[in-house]
Amino acid sequence: MEYYNYIKALHLIFVITWFAGLFYIPRLFVYQIEAFQKKEPEKSILGEQLKLMAKRLWFIITWPSAILASIFAFILLFMIPEWLQQPWMHVKLAFVVLLYAYHFKTHLIYKQLQNDIVKWTSNQMRIWNEGSTLILFAVIFLVIVRDALNWIYGVIGIFLLGIILMLGIKLYKRIRAKNPKA
Repeated sequence: MEYYNYIKALHLIFVITWFAGLFYIPRLFVYQIEAFQKKEPEKSILGEQLKLMAKRLWFIITWPSAILASIFAFILLFMIPEWLQQPWMHVKLAFVVLLYAYHFKTHLIYKQLQNDIVKWTSNQMRIWNEGSTLILFAVIFLVIVRDALNWIYGVIGIFLLGIILMLGIKLYKRIRAKNPKA
C-alpha cells in the first residue's frame, strides 16, 4: 500500500491522456473526410498532413496511454483485490470493455482513412466522437458515487447527456450550413 497513491496517480494520468487521444482523433477524422471533398492540390496537401497528425496522435499518445492506463489499473486491482467483489467495479469493468471496443473500432476507422477509404460522413464522425464522452461520464460518476449511485437516475442522466450532445451536433451542423467557416 506504500505505493498506492503513486500507482493511482499514474493510472489517472494515462486515463486522461487516453481520453484526450480518443476525443481528438475523431476530430482529425472529420477533417480528413472533409479534405477528401476538396480539389487538388489542397486535397493531397491536407490529406497527407492530417494522416501524419493522426498517426502521431494514435501511436505516440493514444495507444501507449491505453496500455499504460490498463497496466496501472491491473496493479491497483492486484493491490486491492477486494474491489473485484464490489458491484460498482463490475459495472466499471464493463464500461472499460466498452471503451476498448470503441478504441478498436476507432482503430479500424483510422486504418481505413490512412488507406484513403472513406466510409463515414463528417457528420457521422462527429456523432462517433461523442461515444468516448458518454463512456467517460459513466465511468467517472460510477467511480465517484459508487454504491450510492441510483441506477435509474444514472441511466436517465447518460441518456439525457446523449440527447444534449446530439442536439449540439445538429445545431452545429445548422450553423456550419449558414457559415461554412464556423
